[in-house]
Amino acid sequence: MGRLVGVDLARALAVFGMYIVHIGPPLSATTGVGSWIRYLADGHSSVLFATLAGFSLMLLAGRREPKTGLACRQAKARIAIRAVVLLALGTAMAMEYGGVIILGFYGVYFLLALPLVRLSAKTLAIIAAAFALVTPQLAFVLTSLLTPSVQESINTYDPLRRLSEVGVLDLLLTGFYPALTWMSFVIAGMALGRLDLSSSTVKRRLAAVGAALTVAAYGMSLLLAGKNALRSTAEDGSSSGGSGSMPPGSGSMPPDGGSFPNIPASSLLSAGPHSGTTFDIIGSIGVAILVIVGATVLMDRLPRLRRLAKPVIAVGTMSLTAYVGHFLAQSALSMPAGTSTQQSWVPLLMFILGATLFAAIWSRFFRRGPLEYLLNAATKPAKHIR
Repeated sequence: MGRLVGVDLARALAVFGMYIVHIGPPLSATTGVGSWIRYLADGHSSVLFATLAGFSLMLLAGRREPKTGLACRQAKARIAIRAVVLLALGTAMAMEYGGVIILGFYGVYFLLALPLVRLSAKTLAIIAAAFALVTPQLAFVLTSLLTPSVQESINTYDPLRRLSEVGVLDLLLTGFYPALTWMSFVIAGMALGRLDLSSSTVKRRLAAVGAALTVAAYGMSLLLAGKNALRSTAEDGSSSGGSGSMPPGSGSMPPDGGSFPNIPASSLLSAGPHSGTTFDIIGSIGVAILVIVGATVLMDRLPRLRRLAKPVIAVGTMSLTAYVGHFLAQSALSMPAGTSTQQSWVPLLMFILGATLFAAIWSRFFRRGPLEYLLNAATKPAKHIR
């Protein structure tokens, strides 16, 4: 009851987008429609995931009206507990699957977002815009100054880095989804969470904003950086099981943990997947808004489609289970993760079908997914906050 079904559908699409990147053929092995599907999934699926994470924070903190007093303190405690659990789960998975796991980054996002949960949609939108404009340049400067010796010194005393290849430095600056630049997506999602998505006027305005951001960002990047501006800058990153291209200016930790290459400042004009530039961030937020609004409109206006999409929507209600599950299934089946030798779309389709079937059956008997239930149970102590 009371679920935003369109948001659940968007969350399912984000999960399937991650499947495309992790399981589907690499961009170099696709043609025609397949190339467009792969290109849209690269970067945009994880960005949609992060934007919806911000939206979910508002569901905990009070959707349209922020919680106050005791309710606010308990909500913040629930968010903090979720953050710690996700950071621990993300670290455990990174020990096995490497730096492509986004859950640990989620934990950091949630902690950094705590001071913002009572702000209005307008204020959150302004902060997200400021982050999009400033943090890519800041990340570029910081990564340019990050010498191998400094990097090694930080990692030496980092307990997370000792456990996995994702340490504090990766979580904040140099990983696949660095908090410094990715908080723009989370805060934008928080702003969306404060809005009334049942209002036709709000949805029309959001659609216009999303389209304007997408066209302006990618258009300006093409104008300034040329035809290669939107291309993946490191296809090998995705073909090895990553979630998109390696960022040129932020979030570009080399796979071997070595020093950063000499990255030209002109890379800040690109808008390729995971490039971490202002153009990439603004354009990706625009795409995320369009997907969320589009899914909401479809579910509101087409009840028959809503009934047909119920199994897919179920995946969105248990996205954590679906996300973790596909990594575990890949390991159990010893499947190559989107390597250059992976030419077929069949494994991807089987994973999507399997996740949809599992979610549809599970949701008939349980309110939450398996991991969602455990995560919710872990936050129960927050009710004792006074």
